Amino acid sequence: MCYEEPAYWAYGVFHVPDAAGRLPCGDEEHDRRFDVSSLVVRPVPAPGSPAWTLTE
Repeated sequence: MCYEEPAYWAYGVFHVPDAAGRLPCGDEEHDRRFDVSSLVVRPVPAPGSPAWTLTE
């Protein structure tokens, strides 16, 4: 992840894959078929989840 642009990794972190299990990858040619505005945003992790690294 550290060497790739955010467009490569961020879609998988923030969005659910489409019905075919695909997400945009940051490649212009590949991503032409994606309507990013139609992607479903992943839900926020539950309070107390290990995903939260900062305390409230």
